[in-house]
Amino acid sequence: MASLGRHIIVEYYDCDPQLMNDVVHIEESMQHAAETAGATIINSTFHHFSPYGVSGVVVIQESHLAIHTWPEYGYASVDLFTCGGEVDPWVAYRELKSLFKAGHGSAVELSRGEMALLHEKEFDVKDLRDHKSHKDGTPVRTRDVWFTERDDRIALSLKHDGKLFSEKSDFQKVDVYDTRAYGKMLTLDGMVMTTEKDEYVYHEMITHVPMLTHPNPKRALIIGGGDGGTARELLRHENLDEVVMVEIDQVVIDACKEHLPEIAVALDHERLTLLVEDGLKYVAEAADESFDLVIVDSTDPVGPAEGLFSKTFYEGVHRILKKDGVMVTQSESPRFNQKVFKEIYQVYGEIFGAGQVHCYLAYIPTYPTGMWSFSYSSKGETDPIKHFNDSASEQFSKKHGLKYYNEAIHQAAFALPGFVKEMLNE
Repeated sequence: MASLGRHIIVEYYDCDPQLMNDVVHIEESMQHAAETAGATIINSTFHHFSPYGVSGVVVIQESHLAIHTWPEYGYASVDLFTCGGEVDPWVAYRELKSLFKAGHGSAVELSRGEMALLHEKEFDVKDLRDHKSHKDGTPVRTRDVWFTERDDRIALSLKHDGKLFSEKSDFQKVDVYDTRAYGKMLTLDGMVMTTEKDEYVYHEMITHVPMLTHPNPKRALIIGGGDGGTARELLRHENLDEVVMVEIDQVVIDACKEHLPEIAVALDHERLTLLVEDGLKYVAEAADESFDLVIVDSTDPVGPAEGLFSKTFYEGVHRILKKDGVMVTQSESPRFNQKVFKEIYQVYGEIFGAGQVHCYLAYIPTYPTGMWSFSYSSKGETDPIKHFNDSASEQFSKKHGLKYYNEAIHQAAFALPGFVKEMLNE
């Protein structure tokens, strides 16, 4: 043996872009290639980056296999490094080329650790051995697969056990992951929408704050909200005669019914009218003063939700609200998305009147920075603090076993940090 190891530097071109963005497929392919080559796997760690790209490594007893993909180019860069003579890295090369459906590949082999330049050192192996092995000395095999939502400023990573659902609709990429820390998680175009473990914060705060301050709500409209959580919380209020929900993407509804049934539990409720159509069009065509409450449960201002952040849309919402009507929206993170946060509150103030618009906060671990805001805009005299009945709120939250919202949280949510007040007053 002339060297300690063989290192093949690989490039795969014209790969299937979807496969290059599928972290589970890539992990399984890399593990299969390692085992086919005769390697013993110790650990695998893989990250999926939002909106695309996968990085990962399979640590083998004989060294490692590492990869990074660029799905937008159908390209993968791979390192295959083995030591000892029993593992053939070229076997792994051929397996990966097939599994990635590569049009062609290129590779160069380097010898690592030239024996002629090495001198063996004396040491006590007991001082260097770790304890991550079985009693018989074989290594303990572990697995780490990660989803990462990121932009150029911030990232959130969650370990998961794979995708339960993945489909490209006419509007967006819809995925459901089985995460270790937050249960099942819905993402749209690589952005976290909701998880089983913290969804109640968002859904309770976007619904019960307006419902427990409006004098007599009978008819409510939800724009968006395809996961069903907002509808579920609204329909706890027996005084509502009807909830109309307008969601543009049937795929989101189907995915949540199948994989997030506790969130989507009310999507077949008798008091819910579910319409699969464009919310912008619905509001534009709705009758004047036809709703007591409008909740805009939208994604971030990209893709199919982009139009929901326009002045024209909010003017339409104002028109279809009754004289004492209330509009509530998710209004982004004042820490993370400051530009959009300030702009939409300026728009709300122009339409409803500056004194009629109130900001309140909640804390959602899987949303950027954790701090999230909601807007409460009144067409009439309804005020979220002056018209708040803490006794009725306490009874309601206890009756329904709410996990986040209660009478104290309601009032505290409107106590804003200084930097948020400054942004709203600029």
